[in-house]
Amino acid sequence: MNIFDEINRLASYGLKTGLIEKEDLIYVKNQMLAALCLDGFETTEQAEAVPAVQVSELEEILAHILDYAVEKKLTGGDSVVFRDLFDAKLMALMVDRPSNIVEKFRALYKKSPKEATDWFYKFSQDTDYIRRYRICRDVKWISKTEYGDMDITINLSKPEKDPKAIAAAKNAKNIGYPSCLLCKENEGYAGRTNHPARQNHRIIPVELAGEKWWFQYSPYVYYNEHCIVFNDSHTPMQISRKTFQRLLDFITMFPHYILGSNADLPIVGGSILTHDHFQGGAYVFPMAKAPVLKVVKIKGFEDVEAGIVKWPMSVLRIKCADKSRIVELADHVLKNWRSYTDESAFIFAETDGEKHNTLNPIARRRGDLYEMDLVLRNNITTKEHPLGVYHPHAELHHIKKENIGLIEVMGLAILPGRLKIEFKELAEALVQNKDISGDEKLGKHADWMNELKEKYGSFTDKSGDEAVEIIKKEAGIVFGKVLEHAGVYKCNEEGLAAFERFISKL
Repeated sequence: MNIFDEINRLASYGLKTGLIEKEDLIYVKNQMLAALCLDGFETTEQAEAVPAVQVSELEEILAHILDYAVEKKLTGGDSVVFRDLFDAKLMALMVDRPSNIVEKFRALYKKSPKEATDWFYKFSQDTDYIRRYRICRDVKWISKTEYGDMDITINLSKPEKDPKAIAAAKNAKNIGYPSCLLCKENEGYAGRTNHPARQNHRIIPVELAGEKWWFQYSPYVYYNEHCIVFNDSHTPMQISRKTFQRLLDFITMFPHYILGSNADLPIVGGSILTHDHFQGGAYVFPMAKAPVLKVVKIKGFEDVEAGIVKWPMSVLRIKCADKSRIVELADHVLKNWRSYTDESAFIFAETDGEKHNTLNPIARRRGDLYEMDLVLRNNITTKEHPLGVYHPHAELHHIKKENIGLIEVMGLAILPGRLKIEFKELAEALVQNKDISGDEKLGKHADWMNELKEKYGSFTDKSGDEAVEIIKKEAGIVFGKVLEHAGVYKCNEEGLAAFERFISKL
């Protein structure tokens, strides 16, 4: 491996993807030489070389350059954390200034909103802010359940820190800048061991409900064009009337996208409650395909279609051509739900001064109509369920223990990376009829494995691959149960009756 050849390959990648123009080549190569503490190319031929490259070669090119940088002690370490900090610095040398990116986006938006987002999504991948080569490692499949097909993914694209990086992060000074991973101050930030580099990251300003917000893509892309829209200010999550206005303003600007919000309370909220934000994208989630189980009429809103959705969680779907009416009804539902108590259904608005009721709103377009799903949430805990009554219960923690946020509410499971290896090892244990109850790593799945043996009989005549497919299929069914646990009203006659009691109060 010759470092000068790799510099030329990286510059050629920038040229091929449109990050830079021919006139930028000398400048960009000189910047890369400086970043790698090199005085210059060894020959004129080398300096002028523009080798042919494929976009798919980026991972290999960066790996070679990073190996050199590690060897020359330029990175601070060899773990993925240090390597990611350094390669973002390299990629940033080919990324245009924010003002030019915004100008380009706005020019394309005048032609069509989709053309603008198509370009920005490709750009966010070309800059390596979204690492294509990691996203493709995620394991994805579809599982059939009584609620329809569920999308299941084992996330492998978010790198895990090694012990050295964890120690470095622990010892790193916490300067509080940027205030969180979403803040606008992340744009162009070099990062540190306890905060990812964002030098190759760009964001687009948007106006929602008369306020300044920002639009970007998630670096981990859990689904197609997974975008994040966040408040200009570092302000906590809050579901309010303004939330519904903002969501509907966004899908008016980008009618080919959906947009939803995590809840604003612990346990039922997302991983970031400190910064108001939404998530969306160009993806049809399983919940959007779910039919209305029962049409309902809400007094004073007879012009708005409404219905209870056939879904493991408790969803009221409202639809109207007039988005102001959607805002009015959503706000009416929210205010009533915030203060609603039904002891017979174990719904308590408040206990010991702590508020429990909130919701997830999800907005989408249906032709000329605006549609919003309102998912009722409650974060009450008990001694029996200390992590939440409406949260995955202990018997499901072997698959999913984390909070059920917006993405999973909509029917896309984001399962922990450990399961890829565990599913393979579980398959081997089933085929070999091995007892795993005492296994330190796999023992948590023992009861589940016994259920599978009862359901499918002996696995000894099956291959490991066949067993893995059965396990994946059944994991999807477990995810359906996870969502049932998170639903405040259960999917039975009693639950439907309780749901209708709430609607009658509207």
